[in-house]
Amino acid sequence: MTAQSSGSTSGTLAAWQRDDADSWTEVFGPVKAYLGADGVGHASESVSRTPAGTFALTQAFGVAPDPGSRLPYDQVGLSDWWVSDVDSPLYNTLQHCATAACPFNTAASEQLGTITTEYRYAVVIDYNRSPAVAGAGSAFFLHVSSGKPTAGCVSIPATTLVPLMQWLDPAQSPIIAIGVG
Repeated sequence: MTAQSSGSTSGTLAAWQRDDADSWTEVFGPVKAYLGADGVGHASESVSRTPAGTFALTQAFGVAPDPGSRLPYDQVGLSDWWVSDVDSPLYNTLQHCATAACPFNTAASEQLGTITTEYRYAVVIDYNRSPAVAGAGSAFFLHVSSGKPTAGCVSIPATTLVPLMQWLDPAQSPIIAIGVG
């Protein structure tokens, strides 16, 4: 994922695969991707910035049924939350609970099943996940584009995201590299 500058709200995403001879071949893209409204760089809960760096891609989710993702996939609904409550030990994790019974502040978290366009399909970007540092930023995903900058995620058309999800192989330890240049 490459942005032209740290203030860019869009960039180019391409997927590459390394072969046995350590050569790289482009397998998807390039495709236009939207980034955080505050560009790319140091992320936190207080800015809409896409984190710069290299991060694992280990799980996927969506409000739609599994499109054949090779990553572990959770179909989410109204009882599924991404915890952004900085005071919770569950910070920056996917949790399942009824709103009134959740052990975290739901007002400071994302109710995934209500975000039906962007979260139709999504891949979790493992930024600030292990260990999670409260306030350093949460809920960063590669998800379906709504055609505008995000709160810090990377978004691409569903027509590219679905085949990408079908291609990403957890046995190959897939990563996303996000940067400027």
